[in-house]
Amino acid sequence: MMSYSAIAKNNVAVVTGAASGIGLASARRFASLGMKVVLADLGGEKLQAAAAEVSKAAPEGSGDIAAIATDVSRADDLVGLARATRERFGHVHVLMNNAGTQPGSSIFGPLENWEAVIGVNLWGVINGSRIFTPAMIAHGEPALVINTGSKQGITTPPGDPAYNLSKAGVKVFTEALQHELRNTENCQVNAHLLIPGFVHTCLTAHGRTEKPAGAWTPEQTVDFMMESLARGDFYILCPDNEVARPTDEKRILWAAGDIVENRQPLSRWHSDYGDAFQAFLAETKN
Repeated sequence: MMSYSAIAKNNVAVVTGAASGIGLASARRFASLGMKVVLADLGGEKLQAAAAEVSKAAPEGSGDIAAIATDVSRADDLVGLARATRERFGHVHVLMNNAGTQPGSSIFGPLENWEAVIGVNLWGVINGSRIFTPAMIAHGEPALVINTGSKQGITTPPGDPAYNLSKAGVKVFTEALQHELRNTENCQVNAHLLIPGFVHTCLTAHGRTEKPAGAWTPEQTVDFMMESLARGDFYILCPDNEVARPTDEKRILWAAGDIVENRQPLSRWHSDYGDAFQAFLAETKN
């Protein structure tokens, strides 16, 4: 596929949230393929250690790797990231807006948690895409934007509304971005929505050091992402060791059915619909 050809030796990849988890695994994979990789994350020892690790995977070593301290909730930081990348390596071919945070939230909980989550998870993706993509279109070479969403932004389970809202926004924004790109004359850029399953990262570990049996590793997630990009998939809906794709599909369909069937919102977790949901889920296992 055209967009997948952007992942090529000597091309440039920028990954936000690159100091750990899926971001680090993606940066390492891009580097192993001979790409020049910029790791963007909050400044500090963790980012520098990640850059050193990624440099070991790069055929040409540390000369093809850069670590740039970036707070993606600040548009000025992303402008600086774009400028520094251009000055160091030139045109960007892969932009992965992956940075995320999840301090926890409730409807009437601390406002600062809402602001932090929306600032990083949603505005980081919006601003990253708006700041980088016009230049990616202008250089005329195959390029792609990968935005990290979440199944929680589609099925919106109760418990963390700020996170759900931010990831729902990433889904809607990325769909609109791809529509814009495919209707832009001579555009060689495509957008993709990465929808991870249960992945053992700093964001999901909650103090656990060992990977739960149900979780994928970040590397498994990146393997699936690369296979999906090669097929040209827009929605990169990842399974994990607990939930297979048919179950994800049913959960997504049920959530959409709340509107179509005029049920109560989040009916999957409503006592009046529990049995109906379980019956609906069981139908697909046959």
